[in-house]
Order: sequence, then C-alpha cells, then structure tokens
Amino acid sequence: MSQTVFEKSIRSRPVYGVLQPRAGTAHLCVADGEGAGAIRDLFAKAGADAPAMLAKTHIIYVPGANGTDEFASLEALGAAQCHRSPSFWAAESRLRKVLADAHMGLQVYLAGTETLIGLAQRDVMEAGLPHDAVQTEHRGSLSRRVQCVHCKGITENVTTDPYVCSHCGLNLFVRDHYSRRLAAFQGVNIDAEEPGNVPPAVERFK
Repeated sequence: MSQTVFEKSIRSRPVYGVLQPRAGTAHLCVADGEGAGAIRDLFAKAGADAPAMLAKTHIIYVPGANGTDEFASLEALGAAQCHRSPSFWAAESRLRKVLADAHMGLQVYLAGTETLIGLAQRDVMEAGLPHDAVQTEHRGSLSRRVQCVHCKGITENVTTDPYVCSHCGLNLFVRDHYSRRLAAFQGVNIDAEEPGNVPPAVERFK
C-alpha cells in the first residue's frame, strides 16, 4: 500500500512525510497495520547500509484495527529486537522504556494510522526527544481517534461523520482540528441549535 495523500486542511491538521533512513546511534520503529509496509520500504531504501542499521533497530508493531497483521514480514527483516503487541496500550510500556533508556542520536520512525502515530509521537515528545528526530508516514485506515469537546470522552476508530459520542450520546461533527496533547481530533455537537436535525452519517474515514 502506498503512502496516503491528504487534501489540504487547517494548520493544526497533522502532515505526514515519507520515512527515510538516517544515520543514528539507534533506530526505533513503531507501526501498526499497513504501516509495516513503510518500515519495509525504509530498510529497502537503506540498501547496503540496511544490515548495520537493523543491528541497532528496535521494532514495535501492533496489528491494525481492521485486522491487518504484517508482523511476520517485519520479523523477517532481522532487526536486533522485533516485538508484536495486541494493542498500542499493551505496547506503550515497552515504548516508554525504550525512550527512557535512549541516548543521543536515536532516530524514531512512526508509520501506520493517525491514532498510532499520534499516540506514539506524544510519548516521544514527553520523553524529550527533539522534533527532528521523529519521522512519520501514514499508511492504511483513515479512522480517527476523536474527543467529544462536551464530555471530554474519547472514541476510537471513528469512520463516519457525524457520529454518536460513545460516552454522552451527542451527535458530533468531526473537525480537522487536532490536539497533539490528546492525540485526537475534536468532535462538536452538530444539532445543538436544532436538536434532532442531524444529517445522515457518511463514511469519511474508512
């Protein structure tokens, strides 16, 4: 699967690039679902330098919410460490430990869904790594992690707009406004002025 191309949006909407190999003392790759393809492409681009890079690489992988599981292809790369977790939350303690033990020169590569990239990037920022040490590439599902601005509840894997908040039941319009602190887009009540006047839900983030 190729890199996702997004339409232009507001300034707070995340922008993703294409992973490129960089010189570093160590390499941390975090991916979910189809993001495995971006990691494979990363090492393919490294060419003759790939073996040396892999010898200093720690890969953390989570199957996609849509059932995609490409862990075997990552394990076959031969990285120094390659770990599969059932969810990001199960992998987060490992990720935080790697970041806590990191030394100057660590390069971080995040690939896959916006939820995975956002949550992992938040942990990286909290660990104090410089922004230019992190590369991101979107692959796979466009589903969103959305916070209801009214009850503050977060709903995972939102694919329709509008959608019903899983916490308070309000009908929410999914904005492109994004919070890096929460790693979530914002959902706003769509029928606040005219209760019940809700347009049909459309699958926008498949």
